[in-house]
Amino acid sequence: MERRRRLSAAALAVTNQKVRKAYSPIVIAGLVQLADFILIAAIGLAVYLCYVARLDGFSWFYPISILCVTLASVTAFQAADLYEVQMFRGKLRQMTRLISAWTLVFLLFIGVSFFLKIGTSFSRLWLSAYFVCGLTGLIAGRLLLRSLIRRWAREGRLDRRTVIIGADENGEKLIELLKTQHDSDLDILGVFDDRNDTRSLDTCAGLPKLGKIDDIVEFAHRTRIDLVLFAMPISAETRILEMLKKLWVLPVDIRLSAHTNKLRFRPRSYSYLGKVPTLDVFEAPITDWDQVMKSLFDHVVGAILLILLSPLMALIALAIKLDSPGPVLFRQKRFGFNNQRIDVFKFRSLYHDQADPLASKVVTKNDPRVTRVGKFIRKSSIDELPQLFNVVFKSNLSLVGPRPHAVQGKWKSRLFDETVDGYFARHRVKPGITGWAQINGWRGEVDSEEKIQKRVEFDLYYIENWSVLFDTYILLKTPIALLKTENAY
Repeated sequence: MERRRRLSAAALAVTNQKVRKAYSPIVIAGLVQLADFILIAAIGLAVYLCYVARLDGFSWFYPISILCVTLASVTAFQAADLYEVQMFRGKLRQMTRLISAWTLVFLLFIGVSFFLKIGTSFSRLWLSAYFVCGLTGLIAGRLLLRSLIRRWAREGRLDRRTVIIGADENGEKLIELLKTQHDSDLDILGVFDDRNDTRSLDTCAGLPKLGKIDDIVEFAHRTRIDLVLFAMPISAETRILEMLKKLWVLPVDIRLSAHTNKLRFRPRSYSYLGKVPTLDVFEAPITDWDQVMKSLFDHVVGAILLILLSPLMALIALAIKLDSPGPVLFRQKRFGFNNQRIDVFKFRSLYHDQADPLASKVVTKNDPRVTRVGKFIRKSSIDELPQLFNVVFKSNLSLVGPRPHAVQGKWKSRLFDETVDGYFARHRVKPGITGWAQINGWRGEVDSEEKIQKRVEFDLYYIENWSVLFDTYILLKTPIALLKTENAY
């Protein structure tokens, strides 16, 4: 049976709420910046091609000037904070800054043209039309963006779902400070505290106490948490370290609030939640643009591999069908991102009547449950190829990442998480078909404690050092690593 920690009624009330997937403000701002660049350049070129080029013929002088205007505009918008998500929500302030920045760019363009004595080279009608059409397009785009941002805000997609550690006076003070922040994106769900004496409040600044520190991990598995914020002073070092040993396995940002600290560091040492200074302890891995790049890599490269390998997969499917009765594919329960249970596809390698969807019994050498075709596809890891469907269509696997272990995976009589400290930290990212541990020889049967420890060690190294180039290297090394079959049965 799976072990699930019992949560309090207050915590269950939060986990039962419908929570939508979060959108990254950094990615949204970057996409808006790209959209502005394309829109400004496109309008300038369209006006030029429809009027000037038809009369005077094409000249590179105008496109180069349009590029300069475009770059200057995006830079001016950046300086005016027009790419802040909080700015997207406003109307009057956003439009005022947009019009001012756009006007300033054109005034600078006219001034530079005058001093360089090239002003007469430009059509006044083109310049006027570019200014008016560009401003109209930008305003229309920002109005559409504002409606999208407001809708996403209502849905909670832009909120950072936060829990506070410390249900005492420090916690109350911190929550009250955070609530006073203008346009805050924090959604504070509640507080957690291990203490049962009078120092621990049942409600903290109007928010419920959800449970103890040990409950946070289970709580985070049942609902989305983006930030864990300690309200305790730095002087409580021993307590904080004990808690961090339990919480670092989660794919969330963990910060220590410095609102009560008398010892002050340099301003650059802090990150800020509004005006509240915090110290970063752990950051969620592979977020924002890194997550976008990894997702694109998975889907593009995964689709190419699926097309290239489809003839081989068709032959394997036929061989399985002819070898023994039963379906060609089967689903197996595995651990996914943030300890969520997922179904992964595999070619069937066991006799159908001896299938083991939970993988509660490890396949060993000369296992009688394995079919003739199964022996070959398991040894060569070809049985894993259908997991490309998970990557491309279900998006619950990556091409590269920690291998998804079975939910009942054990060494001797102990589950893997009971064997290795920090085991669940490997679930801070999406699991993969292949990984750093696999190409370094740590694949196949787990028949010793060292093997599972080494897998976790290599998986954690991968998480801390991820890059697209690292993924590419692992993917290219995988076929070579599969030639070593001594641990695969």
